[in-house]
Amino acid sequence: MILAFKIGFLEIGWVDVIDIGLVSVLLYHVYKLMRGSVAIRVFLGFLFLYLVYLVVRAAEMELLSIILGQFMGVGVLAVIILFQQEIRKFLLIIGRTTAFDKESFFKSFGVFWRSSSASNKFDVTPLVEGMKSLGGSNTGALMVVSKNTELKFYAESGDRMDAILSKRLLLSIFNKYSPLHDGAVIVYEGKIVAARCILPVTERDNLPAQFGLRHRAAIGMSEQTDTLILVVSEETGQLSVVRNGRVFYNLAPQDIRKKINDYLSENEDEELLSEANRAAAAEAEKPLKKEKTSA
Repeated sequence: MILAFKIGFLEIGWVDVIDIGLVSVLLYHVYKLMRGSVAIRVFLGFLFLYLVYLVVRAAEMELLSIILGQFMGVGVLAVIILFQQEIRKFLLIIGRTTAFDKESFFKSFGVFWRSSSASNKFDVTPLVEGMKSLGGSNTGALMVVSKNTELKFYAESGDRMDAILSKRLLLSIFNKYSPLHDGAVIVYEGKIVAARCILPVTERDNLPAQFGLRHRAAIGMSEQTDTLILVVSEETGQLSVVRNGRVFYNLAPQDIRKKINDYLSENEDEELLSEANRAAAAEAEKPLKKEKTSA
């Protein structure tokens, strides 16, 4: 081991420094993931208990070491049981940021990439006009817009529709006398996949008091999936957009349209940027090839 520096009798190498740094980054991200939820208190209590166990074992307190050691023996299982929701959220975040996210492995094939990107775009006017009318009548609504998948797991929790998206259909679904109004609508590729769907509710406890169950469900869905959630408040009629746990509330219809179009065109922008980079690289290589030929 290559020695980095020495503190008294401790010899610390570069591998130890890297190890401590990686653990610090991991703990920071774990704290950031659980911040604002009840799980952070459980995590701190579990961490404190583990530190006590290390101190007790170093002090050679046999009886207390045996008791705490039995608990630490099933520590992994206890962590999985206590933090199952946070572990699931953490794995979902990793899954959304890996190379296999959004079917990018298959999208590397040019034809499939272009067809998939093109299918994401659709006319968002029915969504915008529907939200405008629902907000004007103070009718609560919750709509999930997806660009990558039809969210089969969540669609199966409601009533399957597979209907063409339209303003009148949205107004009919969210009418307070409709049996489908209680829940969320899932929109994918210009179609209403399902209605009356159940969404996961966020566990954050630092949300403003005016955010009810509808907004909490929208935040929870945005935290666990790469979707755009549209919310119409039943109390105030305000229009909101939720993405990646962030709430943009009290928006105008033109702002709603921009948010939806920006979300749907993200993949297309990435494709255009990569094509531009490839074209620029090809142009840069041409003079080099000419010079080699002339030489």
